[in-house]
Amino acid sequence: MAELLKVEKIAVADVYVPAKRRTTLDPKKVDEIAESMLASGQLTPIMVRVDGKRFVLVEGLHRLEACRALGETEIKGIFVRARQG
Repeated sequence: MAELLKVEKIAVADVYVPAKRRTTLDPKKVDEIAESMLASGQLTPIMVRVDGKRFVLVEGLHRLEACRALGETEIKGIFVRARQG
């Protein structure tokens, strides 16, 4: 049975970005998304998974960094389960 994905507000400071993910960061793309967020708000939530007491970014690095650049303290996110190896 599929679970309904619920969008929740997550504190930007509580989202951990794995080092491997950070290497894909494109500052130009962050700026473009930040401009879009100023005009239209955050349209697509980021995806995070729970790892102990922190949230690990699964998808949405540029959206997260755009929120940081704008000084936002919260971001819309969806919680997903870690893949079982």
